[in-house]
Amino acid sequence: MDDERSGGRAPAPAAADGLPAGPAVFAGRRAELAALATAAGRSTEGRGRLVVLAGRPGSGRTALAVRYARSAAAQYPDGVLHARLTAPDGSRTPPGRAARRLLEQLDAVPAGLLPEGGPEGVDEPAATALRAVLAERRVLLLLDDVRDAAQLRPLLGTGPGSLVLAVTTGPLTGIEAVDPVIIGGLDQASAVGLLGDLVGGTRVSCDPVGAGDLAEACACRPAALRLTAVRLRADARAAVTDAVAELAAGTRERPATAGPRDTGPAAGDRPAEDTAAGPDAEEERRRARALLPEDAPVPVPDGDPLGAAFELLYRTLPAAQARMLRMLTLAPCQLADLRTASALAGCPAPEAAALLDRLAEQELLNAEAPSGDGTPRYRVPGWLHPRLVELRAEADRPAEVELARARLLERLVRMVDSAQALLAPGDGPRPDPLPGALRLSGAGHAARWLDEERDQLLTAVGGAIGHGDLDGSAGRLVAALLRALPLTEATAPADLHRLHELVLEVAERGAAPRRAAAALLNLGDLQAAAGRWERAAARYRDALDRARAAGDDAGCARALESAAGCYRALGDPLRAGDWYGRALALRQQAGDAPGEARLLARVAEAHSAQRRFEEALREYRAALGMLRRLGDDRGAASVGHALDRLQRQLAGELDHPIAE
Repeated sequence: MDDERSGGRAPAPAAADGLPAGPAVFAGRRAELAALATAAGRSTEGRGRLVVLAGRPGSGRTALAVRYARSAAAQYPDGVLHARLTAPDGSRTPPGRAARRLLEQLDAVPAGLLPEGGPEGVDEPAATALRAVLAERRVLLLLDDVRDAAQLRPLLGTGPGSLVLAVTTGPLTGIEAVDPVIIGGLDQASAVGLLGDLVGGTRVSCDPVGAGDLAEACACRPAALRLTAVRLRADARAAVTDAVAELAAGTRERPATAGPRDTGPAAGDRPAEDTAAGPDAEEERRRARALLPEDAPVPVPDGDPLGAAFELLYRTLPAAQARMLRMLTLAPCQLADLRTASALAGCPAPEAAALLDRLAEQELLNAEAPSGDGTPRYRVPGWLHPRLVELRAEADRPAEVELARARLLERLVRMVDSAQALLAPGDGPRPDPLPGALRLSGAGHAARWLDEERDQLLTAVGGAIGHGDLDGSAGRLVAALLRALPLTEATAPADLHRLHELVLEVAERGAAPRRAAAALLNLGDLQAAAGRWERAAARYRDALDRARAAGDDAGCARALESAAGCYRALGDPLRAGDWYGRALALRQQAGDAPGEARLLARVAEAHSAQRRFEEALREYRAALGMLRRLGDDRGAASVGHALDRLQRQLAGELDHPIAE
């Protein structure tokens, strides 16, 4: 038996610090570790190295992958990266989004990289950039919960120096020349040894036959063994043979496990089995499964020892712990710390921290790498999420769930507002202070928190909008993020693009064309800043349609001028002049003198590019006179220079064209 804290080559101190923590005790798997090392050492021709590790949920596949990655980290001096390609609710992580986050970990995001539509969210620019980086560096890339080859293929590099370790449920068909390392349960000796280490005392060593039977009843799968060991530790009088009988009965028929509704403080002391599911539990279960994505993996089936081990343990939980576990299915990315958990459960932060810690001790939450300030973070295991959604539907009233969602969004709004106040102290009134346990200590802490929580914050907004009836809270969170995120150096244009797309979705749903136009203008600006002129022009044209529907002349003028700038950049002076002219008419109608002067100069430039020199001279002179009346010396100097250049060109003093 191996211990997670012993054996294997020690990695460089910071090489693998982005990996999940992994279990404290790691048993067996010597042969599988050797197989991974052999597969990683095979030579490749024309592509990067890929190792596929396949195993069913609860087999310990992620723990094995993390164990191997830590042992091999020293071979990859440019870093060991980690990304999940499936959320615990079964929804896919688009490969483009994964590529972006991996590029951020490598500090190699190309300037102006923005999402691009494509099949399955491939986002080829981001994937191409990642492949280029992997071709030049020695990186170990651990991709967990890969669904299929189409999701993985865009992320594979071509250089021989890097290694992609893909963890999946089954072999990834469609990728040639890859022999997966397939794992099942532990060998019986390792399984019994793991039980002994986890349970402690002499119960396992004094009953080797019963311990072997228990290992077999758990199919020697680490997750089932760990859950069973928790129950044995909690009851010093329980015999190993009793656990075997209970598990065998549980695999035949899943018990009714809906916990009691939280009716007050006393509920925290009652075990979850006090109240069984009602007569409509099966209907509630079907309704709960309908909440999961269409392509979500099949939940752990009835009769599976892993599911049975969970059901038995869940029935022993106090109501407060059971309710916290169910509410964590609402956490963005299923990643929670005391801030998220206290909002979802409606309890003080210290109580939430204690509940999280206790659930992790009972193997019901996976410990993640702590945040930058040392705050512990936890994740709901992916195999457990579908069942917890069912339990939530059975035990918690819809109004309670909606209240938990609303509390979380309001908490996030307050956190983001607090971060903004610390990063820009003089920008607006200070928000009400948060409770001490939740408070950010300074600007540096605020910047780190925003950076670390970006995915969770964006996912929270998307989830609220997708849910359909929390647009008010979601809108406030979007507004807070748009104020705060640009204050941090780590914020990428892709994050702002995603936020403005969410604003657009809310505006379209609420039939708010003025707000939709503003979102489209912002999206166009991001595309234009990245030099993607065709896409930017399309956004501006859509913004023009929405602004017209809202009767917003200022928005129309802004959209016309911005689209004209795209046509100018694309080398189409005819369309640029037309759109500048239409924007000019609206600025004149509104009495916007600075805007009128600016657009007169742009129209003149477009006329000049079309060799319509008389019109160009007229518009330049009009712009120059208006700028002088406005007292804009800098603008007048610029237009005067253009006018002088045009006049000299017409006089034959210049050989090169006036406008490109």
